[in-house]
Amino acid sequence: MMDGELGLVQIVTLALIQGVTEFLPISSSAHLILVPLVADWPDQGQEIDIAVHVGTLGAVMIYFRDEVRRLTGALFAALGRRRTVDTPLLGLLIVATVPLICAGVVLTRFDIDDWLRAIEVIAWATIVFAVLLYLVDLSPRTQGTVRELGWKGALAIGLVQCFALIPGTSRAGACVIGARMLGMERAEAARFSMLLSIPAILAAGGYASVKIAATGSLDFGLAALTAGALAFVAALAGIAFLMFWVRRSSYTIFVVYRLMLGGGLLWWVYGG
Repeated sequence: MMDGELGLVQIVTLALIQGVTEFLPISSSAHLILVPLVADWPDQGQEIDIAVHVGTLGAVMIYFRDEVRRLTGALFAALGRRRTVDTPLLGLLIVATVPLICAGVVLTRFDIDDWLRAIEVIAWATIVFAVLLYLVDLSPRTQGTVRELGWKGALAIGLVQCFALIPGTSRAGACVIGARMLGMERAEAARFSMLLSIPAILAAGGYASVKIAATGSLDFGLAALTAGALAFVAALAGIAFLMFWVRRSSYTIFVVYRLMLGGGLLWWVYGG
């Protein structure tokens, strides 16, 4: 993949797109499908996919390193049948993650991947969830925090998160929609979404790695390392921007972008 100029451009572009879009409510999966399609690039390979997800995982764990450290401590304490102040948050993250894992397992049983990746599906998902994000974000007065969520609220967010298996929905966007519906403050909703990305990325990356390793074709070379490093840097920038933005403004900027993207895709499919 690094042997030619186009290969280098493709790797750099996809790594930066993955890094920037993973934590913004605009769907990284949709962008990773659309950009190679528009550019007429060959499939980048699952090693690159895994590498960029490892990069974004590293970024969110570094940015929220204090929370990750405390949650790790809470996990080991739970294994020893002890509680810490962060045990409730750990439980909420686990409860919210279970539906996504179950839905992912069910989805692998059905051969609908090509349908889910269709441009019209991505377009409508992009638009529908843009409208939902706008509607739930209308009230600026919500003050709820993650620790006030409760297991029922975490389960509800987890169920909404399952829609992220449809490209164009956005895992981050779905989590924010669920959190805002429950009255969570904007920055808290973004924070919970990012913390939820850790088990989600671990689950998806672990499944892909095991699947590829079983074929004996797992080979991380210079291209994968480059992609992972670039995705890491881009993801750190994306996280910092999102947290800065939602502490001062609404999610409307992302709604507008999604509507423009979805509208453009519909024009491409039905009007081009």
